[in-house]
Amino acid sequence: MEGLLTLPPGARALYVCAHGAGTGMRHPFLAGVAGALAERGIGTFRYEFPYMEAGRKRVDPPRVATERVREAVAEAARAAPGLPLVAGGKSFGGRMTSEAQAAEPLPGVVGLAFLGFPLHPPAEPGAARGRHLAKVDVPMLFLQGTRDDFARLDLLEPLVAGLGPRATLALVAGGDHSFAAKGRPSREVHAELADALAQWLQSSIV
Repeated sequence: MEGLLTLPPGARALYVCAHGAGTGMRHPFLAGVAGALAERGIGTFRYEFPYMEAGRKRVDPPRVATERVREAVAEAARAAPGLPLVAGGKSFGGRMTSEAQAAEPLPGVVGLAFLGFPLHPPAEPGAARGRHLAKVDVPMLFLQGTRDDFARLDLLEPLVAGLGPRATLALVAGGDHSFAAKGRPSREVHAELADALAQWLQSSIV
């Protein structure tokens, strides 16, 4: 399994980060977030699901995707022994990570961080995709744009509240599902996401 490790000197944690359904681990958004996190002393290990490695467009079934999550977490632990691991990723990648954690805790993972949790398809609002989150027993951070049509706030906010103190919601004003926000450069948004993740780590994890 190929992965991209970014490990700043003196890193205090490593974010094991999966990509979204239509983009790979080298997408500029993930690269930008990884760079911003490195500036804040947080490493990243980016990886891909088998369908993306093979150049297919159809996403892997959950069984295959969650197994890859476990492989990536194990590889990240080998690459940076001793560092606390936070797992998650963009959209589909974050959801598959949460399903893996809900089914069986990921070794060494002390928290989950989602970059745009896909609670429902854009034209089919609902909260069924979030039911498994009740089985996740580590702290969770939901980084979400206020214009994200994959997670209406009137559905996401009560779901996060129902998870209790182990769940935190951080909103990016004007951001869509890709965190594009009108009038804001991408670097600024990446920095906001990295700040929120770093602050959550400090208050909830390490």
